[in-house]
Amino acid sequence: QSPKQQAPEVSPHSIDVDVDIVLATVTVTDRNGRYVTGLEKENFKLAEDKVPQEISYFSSEDIPLSVGIILDVSGSMKDKLKAAVEAAITFMKGGSPDDEYFLVEFADKPTGTADFTNDISKIQNLFLASRAKGRTALFDAVYMGLSKLEQGNNAKRALLLITDGEDNRSRYTFSNVRDFVKEKDVQMYAIGISNGWSDASAEQGRALLRDLAAISGGNSFFPTSVYGLEDICRKIAAELKYQYVLGYRSTNTAKDGEWRKIKVTAEFPSQKLNVRAKQGYYGPQNPAGK
Repeated sequence: QSPKQQAPEVSPHSIDVDVDIVLATVTVTDRNGRYVTGLEKENFKLAEDKVPQEISYFSSEDIPLSVGIILDVSGSMKDKLKAAVEAAITFMKGGSPDDEYFLVEFADKPTGTADFTNDISKIQNLFLASRAKGRTALFDAVYMGLSKLEQGNNAKRALLLITDGEDNRSRYTFSNVRDFVKEKDVQMYAIGISNGWSDASAEQGRALLRDLAAISGGNSFFPTSVYGLEDICRKIAAELKYQYVLGYRSTNTAKDGEWRKIKVTAEFPSQKLNVRAKQGYYGPQNPAGK
């Protein structure tokens, strides 16, 4: 059982309009992997480049989400697509009425199949029409998803990627996508159905997805078959609802555009807490010539 719930001090709906505020969405679990809710601002510590920062905004509200679903429909997904679609639908059903979603499907290239909508039945109908064929432009699809999230109406944003293979078709490289993830305040959740990957390069492929998810404060999962997909998607939907948003004004006033590392920890008596948040952000930069 987690600590007593406390009303948030400030809603994140008002935080996102303040350009001086650095936001970090934080997931806290106990030693058994259960989500810990009801913590207060005083339970958290936050440092930027190892310098302690004052947490000036705090919320544990379940706020609306803008989510991009990135679905692999390449040829190797043929026998897995039905289960992947059902899992993605389960994920959306675990959300709130104010959440909005869009769909990007990818094979030889990514296709923006559905624009943002609160009506999950629209995306569900498109899912059911999906057909598997072609190769795997995974990095291009993630890049498209990150770009499309900029049009989202909600301050809290996430990507859900479901794939069974490594990239073999993209114009963008892993490095391109990694840098783009670092620029965006987006949590990425990657599900790699690992039995679809060749033994020789499977671990490398998993490592790339782990890296993208970790940078963003999201998570990665590698089920050995499609049978675990629905439970994983149910877990991700729950995680997105049991998170904290911390905000602070950085003590580093330099406008150098450099990468700044963030470290968030949480403490509560008699509990060992595990904390996951984005690994950092790019600081502000002076306009060219100034």
